[in-house]
Amino acid sequence: MDEFDLNRSLREQWEWHWNHQIRARLDGLTDDEYFWSPVPGAWNVRRRGTSTAPVQAGAGDFTIDYAFPTPEPAPFTTIAWRLGHVIVGVLALRNAAHFGAPATSYDDWEYAGDAATALGQLETQLGLWLAGVRELGDAGLRVPVGDKEPYPELTMADLVLHIHRELIHHLSEVSLLRDLHLHTNGATR
Repeated sequence: MDEFDLNRSLREQWEWHWNHQIRARLDGLTDDEYFWSPVPGAWNVRRRGTSTAPVQAGAGDFTIDYAFPTPEPAPFTTIAWRLGHVIVGVLALRNAAHFGAPATSYDDWEYAGDAATALGQLETQLGLWLAGVRELGDAGLRVPVGDKEPYPELTMADLVLHIHRELIHHLSEVSLLRDLHLHTNGATR
């Protein structure tokens, strides 16, 4: 029997979900779906200067709505907001902290003004993430994440599991919002 390869198993956890559930669900995402808000007051990605959110983070023509501390209950978030969170907060910050990608933050990210650009950013960050995880090997997965994360004593394997849960969670929400958009607006896909 082959030796258990934890690194491969962790990567395959996400890759299977991406290849068999999420990727096809993102195909054809329109700008209308990307920015669509099913409820008033939802947090979104907006053209600079048009948001009324307490925090409007971003370096380019578009900013992401935010508040600190986050209100209770937190505002509903659109597909654009959820993709921005996944691209920056879940992936790009970790790629920078652990895998040598350029430093970034919510404040200096150039948020996508259309669905195609956002999906390109997502695929880029996913590629960097998976390449970084692959390079860790099994030994690197056992190393503590250190002060780059809120729980420095946890291992990189713990971080990988957390990031994959976040990806599955938020990108499943995006899929559900696409379904809601379709059924609310009588559109066809």
